[in-house]
Amino acid sequence: MIATLPAVAGGWYACTSIACYLAYTRDKRAAQTGRRRTPERTLLLLGLIGGWPGGLLAQRLVRHKTGKMSFQVKFWITVVANLAVLLVV
Repeated sequence: MIATLPAVAGGWYACTSIACYLAYTRDKRAAQTGRRRTPERTLLLLGLIGGWPGGLLAQRLVRHKTGKMSFQVKFWITVVANLAVLLVV
């Protein structure tokens, strides 16, 4: 059981990271075209449950949410919280 945890965790992080990356890029396009935006709460929740690597990648590649300090603080709190839970499990 313990041997399968890394594979399961890796799969989880991969799937949630892809979802988070897509949510960021979709929100960036919506911001550029004046369409309905993805709530910041949703982006942060996706990061909290394991998608933060994808969120971080999207922030760097599509330059989204990088200049908003209040979001960045919340984002990094969710990263630390996610990693803390991972270390406990």
